[in-house]
Amino acid sequence: MNFSKKISDLERNHLIRSRRVATSAQSTRMVIDDRDVINFCSNDYLSLASHPKIKEAFIKGVKKYGAGSGASHLVSGHSKSHKLLEEALSEFTGQENALIFSSGYSANLGIFSALRDEIKWAIQDKLNHASLIDGSRLIGLPTQRYLHNNLESLNSKLKKQTGPGLVVTDNVFSMDGDQANIAGIDKIINKTDAILMQDDAHGFGIFNPLIPKDSIYMATLGKAAGVMGAFVSGNNDFIEFLIQKSRPYTYTTAIPPGVCQAILMSLEIIINGEQKEKLLKNIEFFKTVSNQLGLNFKDSNSAIQPLIVGSSSKALEISSSLFDSGFFVSAIRPPTVPPDTARLRFTLSANHQSDEIVSLLEKVKNAMA
Repeated sequence: MNFSKKISDLERNHLIRSRRVATSAQSTRMVIDDRDVINFCSNDYLSLASHPKIKEAFIKGVKKYGAGSGASHLVSGHSKSHKLLEEALSEFTGQENALIFSSGYSANLGIFSALRDEIKWAIQDKLNHASLIDGSRLIGLPTQRYLHNNLESLNSKLKKQTGPGLVVTDNVFSMDGDQANIAGIDKIINKTDAILMQDDAHGFGIFNPLIPKDSIYMATLGKAAGVMGAFVSGNNDFIEFLIQKSRPYTYTTAIPPGVCQAILMSLEIIINGEQKEKLLKNIEFFKTVSNQLGLNFKDSNSAIQPLIVGSSSKALEISSSLFDSGFFVSAIRPPTVPPDTARLRFTLSANHQSDEIVSLLEKVKNAMA
């Protein structure tokens, strides 16, 4: 296979991706590629990745448990730290139990792998995360996609299904920032054999989740929570079933116990609510200023604020211009988003300052002119 040609094709279509190198801690202000920049593309929504209390908890965890867990959960890698975190997460989400995974991608694949012989079909939102789509594909599950956030489209497809299946949606959509109508979806599937599965990677810690009875809830711990990993919460029987049947859970080394200690401290800070309040104020301020400047951002009440520019080359050009001006904003291009919807994906954090937001948006307006 000619990989060189494939890479050249990506470059020609402005679809090549590159990695910038950070030489400072994750924060709203960072040193990236040896430049001081204000970071507007991190998923560290509550600015907890470098929180001193969380770092201190991490260090204490490493001193007590060591650097790694040494094995999978079902061998010798399941510590008291993991147990305490799962108990805290089940309480936080109001569910009977919870199970920790190393990432959201792993958790979603783990759910699908466990359900391989239990479900016959899946219906997914058109804009669901790649891990949800891959989960269906990897187990060969017949899958349909309903129009984004369109309950009529979902209902139409659901009426044609028989037997047990999954209705799957992101909660906050990662590239558009809008939110699923969980109550509406639950009402539609309530009298069917379908199970609701929601991926709350970008809403956890910011918005209070709605988790219908006997549904499946997954959220990540490396975004608003500021650390790493993910979890699934639900009733006791389902979590026990995942422990027995989820291949990514069974065959993956457990996340380090020190990480669990850090997440436990993160949950305390999230529950306190101060960082969440700061973030929500920043979101509202960002929307107000962008409207005043006539910038046509997509309608989003989350920390994700997309500005669609159309072509990949234009998105790269504006992103590069902003970086030269001291602002780090990612250009998102196909296949992450549909063709001709390349965009700048602005993400807000609790510790962003008002003057930083104003300066950024003024630069954006000039770059779009």
